[in-house]
Amino acid sequence: MHSLHNTTRLDNRGAVIRIIFLLVTALLLGKAAQLQLFDADFRARAERVGSGKVTLYPARGLMLDRNNKHLTVNEPVYQIEMTYRKFALKAETFDTTAFCELLRITPESFVESIPKTWGHKYTQRKPFIFLPNVPPHVYATFQENMFRFPGFSASLRSMRGYGHRSAGHVLGYMSEVDQKSIDDGDGHYVAGDYHGLSGLEYQYEEMLRGKKGERWLYLDRLGRDVGDVQDEDEAVVGSDLITTIDLDLQQYGESLMVNKVGAVIAIEPSTGEILSMISAPTYDPNALRIGRSRGQAFTILQRDTLQPLLNRAINGKYAPGSPFKTLVSLIGLQTGTLDPNRGITCNGGFWSGGKLLLGCHGHPYIDNVEQAIAQSCNNYFVTSWLENVNRFGADTPVKGLNAFNDYLYQFGLGQKLGIDFPGEIKGFIPSGEWISNNEKGERWKAIYYRSLAIGQGQYEMTSLQIANFIAAIANRGYWYTPHLVKGTRVGNDRKDQNLNIQRHDIAIDREHFETVVSGMRQTVLNGTARVAQIPGIDICGKTGTVQNRFGDHSVFTAFAPKNNPKIAILVYIENGGYGGTVAAPIASLMTERYLNGKIAKNRKWLERRILKKDMTLRGESSIREMK
Repeated sequence: MHSLHNTTRLDNRGAVIRIIFLLVTALLLGKAAQLQLFDADFRARAERVGSGKVTLYPARGLMLDRNNKHLTVNEPVYQIEMTYRKFALKAETFDTTAFCELLRITPESFVESIPKTWGHKYTQRKPFIFLPNVPPHVYATFQENMFRFPGFSASLRSMRGYGHRSAGHVLGYMSEVDQKSIDDGDGHYVAGDYHGLSGLEYQYEEMLRGKKGERWLYLDRLGRDVGDVQDEDEAVVGSDLITTIDLDLQQYGESLMVNKVGAVIAIEPSTGEILSMISAPTYDPNALRIGRSRGQAFTILQRDTLQPLLNRAINGKYAPGSPFKTLVSLIGLQTGTLDPNRGITCNGGFWSGGKLLLGCHGHPYIDNVEQAIAQSCNNYFVTSWLENVNRFGADTPVKGLNAFNDYLYQFGLGQKLGIDFPGEIKGFIPSGEWISNNEKGERWKAIYYRSLAIGQGQYEMTSLQIANFIAAIANRGYWYTPHLVKGTRVGNDRKDQNLNIQRHDIAIDREHFETVVSGMRQTVLNGTARVAQIPGIDICGKTGTVQNRFGDHSVFTAFAPKNNPKIAILVYIENGGYGGTVAAPIASLMTERYLNGKIAKNRKWLERRILKKDMTLRGESSIREMK
């Protein structure tokens, strides 16, 4: 009986196990049927046979003028990328003709876009940019057919654009990174990326570029995106730059400088903010946008004999001419070698030993410093300069010249001013030691270098330095570091840019600045710059005519109003003739436009004359033909 009972228990246990097995099997079969026949999400997952990484490119920070007008815009474009190893596996069946038709390129350009050598820049396993700047409507068609072209993918990027044709030198241009930039970029760049190569685009590259992100996608066997993102590291948009430029003033100044060669710098004296920075001839920033026509445009600019790519505002080396006489006056008054009421007879220029060594234009007798500035008397300032340099003895001019130069350095001359812009140069101020070396150790006298007294000779200054020392005079003895960016913005959050903006005080008494300012006011009222008068605005100025064997340069410096000045300006026209002929009208018109917002009707004749005036000796520049 015991054995029979055990057998019955085993049979019952086996039956239970079989029932459980059948139930589990039924559940599994049912689940499988539900997943395969009814669950669309499962079918989609089944198609996911791999994953791919997509680089997310941030929008580059914008640039805005001081009134929040856009200096740059970002335009969406796609770039087609190629992973050569994937392409090579299907190269025999690749439909090159269809690929080229969809992207609107030629078979020849298809072949040219594939690297001929593989190495550090291009590798067969990693994607590289095969075709940049594909318009969205072309990409839309290509995207529908991308599965037919193994080894190719696309990514969205934004490219620089401009809603205007101004400030090319200020903004700068962008270019594809080279290997050195990749190596020095701390992982920020790969082959095919772009970066700022000049101007503010270069200076503020780190802030403008933002930070790339990454997205991992599910891909099917054809390489198509078939599901949700696995993971994503969002791109960080670049910071916007709030510049100091006034776009309206910049555009107006550039229109006045058409068919002229030179530079214009306008500064707000109370802050050091640059309102306008013009190098003429200039170029349309749209001409150097990244694209297929850029190479041709760059070649035209390089071949232009007027050198439109040269930034004369920062890199041009100029003698300051007669505006320098204001500094001779200030230094002489401060050191006591010049009295504000001193009168000097001109007699047609500076004479020594019965010889006329430096001529002067005809003008009335000079009663004082103010009138000397207004009439720009060469004899007055050569005499004053010689007495200053020789104050320690005529046989020891080195000490006197170096002491004179110490004041020039306080105005920022002979050194970089520290502008937030690439490529600034120091210029040159000849020291006593330099002259001694130039004289090969022989004893020399200050009279040998008398042309320095009127801002010529060996002096080399940038347009920015000349404009800056005029701003210092407008402030009556100090200046701020000139700069082009005043703040940044991310979204709606704006903050002041933490630049090294310093106030530089000059060790010259304010009363002497007042004397010079009065002289500059008289220059406009009854001196060499009467054409610069602006109704209702007490503009102060100083003309200059710099001797040059190919044609004298026309120079004018000014600021306005006389008290609490809002703008200081330099206009320098190569081969422009007398300072009052071309430079003074341009500075006067720009000052009026900035302070009043328009040109008075009774001054429109002057505006028309300047707009029509051609100083290039050949008519319009070839760059205008390119535009």
